[in-house]
Amino acid sequence: MSLRRLAPFALAAFVALPAAAQEADAPPAGAPIESPDGETAEAKVPLDEIRRYVSVYNAVKQAYVEPVADQKLMHSAIRGLLFDLDPHSVYLDKEDAESFDEQSRGAYDGVGVELMRQPDGSLRVIAPIDDTPAARAGVKAGDVITAIDGKPFKPDEGDQSGPLRGAPGSKVTLTIVREGKDKPFDVTLTRETIRVASVKSRMLEPGYGYVRISAFQADTAADFESQLEKLKAQGGGKLRGLVIDLRSNPGGLLTSAVQIADDLLNEGKIVSTRGRIAISDAEFGATPGDRLDGAPVVVLVDAGSASAAEVLAGALRDNNRARIVGSRTFGKGSVQTVLPLDNGDSVKLTTARYYTPSGKSIQALGISPDVVLQPGKDADKSIRNFSEASLPGHLRGDGEKDGEEGQPGQNAGDVLDGDAPIAAALVELKKPVASAATPAAKKN
Repeated sequence: MSLRRLAPFALAAFVALPAAAQEADAPPAGAPIESPDGETAEAKVPLDEIRRYVSVYNAVKQAYVEPVADQKLMHSAIRGLLFDLDPHSVYLDKEDAESFDEQSRGAYDGVGVELMRQPDGSLRVIAPIDDTPAARAGVKAGDVITAIDGKPFKPDEGDQSGPLRGAPGSKVTLTIVREGKDKPFDVTLTRETIRVASVKSRMLEPGYGYVRISAFQADTAADFESQLEKLKAQGGGKLRGLVIDLRSNPGGLLTSAVQIADDLLNEGKIVSTRGRIAISDAEFGATPGDRLDGAPVVVLVDAGSASAAEVLAGALRDNNRARIVGSRTFGKGSVQTVLPLDNGDSVKLTTARYYTPSGKSIQALGISPDVVLQPGKDADKSIRNFSEASLPGHLRGDGEKDGEEGQPGQNAGDVLDGDAPIAAALVELKKPVASAATPAAKKN
């Protein structure tokens, strides 16, 4: 399947395609969606439940202690439809939807943190973005934001990350709960224009390159190709090996992850998606051409590697193109599609699960590395059980059962900071080169 067919599934984590791109493939607003048994959803409207809703609506309008506007009640009802589905399905007001779209382009005004709404209304940090106010202030993956500027969240408020945005130079105070800390604490950040360079590179040693991908945005694949060519030029036209660092990469646009996998594969499946309706089912494969000409690859991951990052790691590992080094990944294996509404608002809805080329679901399980790394002695041990499976109301993974030891979610990974994991990845990267050189040495 060509990359042009990716539009409906381009939401891998928290970043949306522009509305126009979604509208090209998503059903028009108000159009009936056909269910798997051939009947439209509109034909199965539960009239008794609708009557019950109208009764409650009228009771609130007539008897609540203070008047409530129709618009507020209807917005609350719509948010309620999504609230108990899973942590990633959410109603986005027009302003939040526009901010969502800005992130995919890699420039916005804010503090630089990827968030996930929790059922109690709080916001869990998936990862701070490299070199942003949040990262510099020490905000960590796994932190829970319970209030912004002293205002706590309410469970029915929907996505309340909007207040983190604001004019560059303005300040915002976050109240944070961190596992291992006795009580919540405040962190004050100064907003700035976040221009995320999602791809950075350098040479680790002569012939051995390093590429850091912090998120998957609209230009990430093109930037990866550019940085790869730069490294190859520094290596005399060819690399002996490459480390791809996906630690604390929260995901982003699936298109970018698929393109990068295609850059390193000559053939094979990359990822497939499966949902309840036909438009959610797709399979993406590689086209001929490996930009590294078969040079070995090591992918570095940790507990903050989620969604599109897991798609890339799974595609390269299942095709025997790379070894995975680090810690078990986050386990977000679901696809979110942004459906624009006619009033400018949007619905971000979970529509499918991801499956790696071997047919395994990532959801609530993540990817277990080939080589497991442990956090350093000085690492912050306060972040534990940081995974999709630890989120209340998460979408179940294939075969997941409650309370069963060894099932998905019982063995969450670690967040791996610093340069030590990079050094360990380089050691692993050199191993196949050394073993390949041994037979030739013996012949001499």
